[in-house]
Amino acid sequence: MRQPHVDDCVRLTRDIPELHLHRGQVGVVRSMWCAPYTAYEVEFEPVGLEHETRALVMAEQLQVEGDDREGDEAFAGASRT
Repeated sequence: MRQPHVDDCVRLTRDIPELHLHRGQVGVVRSMWCAPYTAYEVEFEPVGLEHETRALVMAEQLQVEGDDREGDEAFAGASRT
């Protein structure tokens, strides 16, 4: 699975309850922070709120939307057996 880049659509893999964000919600990466750890500022539009929410999210909390390489690798491994 590739790392997110600015303007990628990403999906949360964990809830962030204090920001009313839930696993599965989709947002857009707006910036990347590199120190001391890599994190991503992601803009979400939570259901029920009238405004966007931006959250600083660690890479392991995100999955890039449309990144089918993980599925392709699984398929390639299965076809070899």
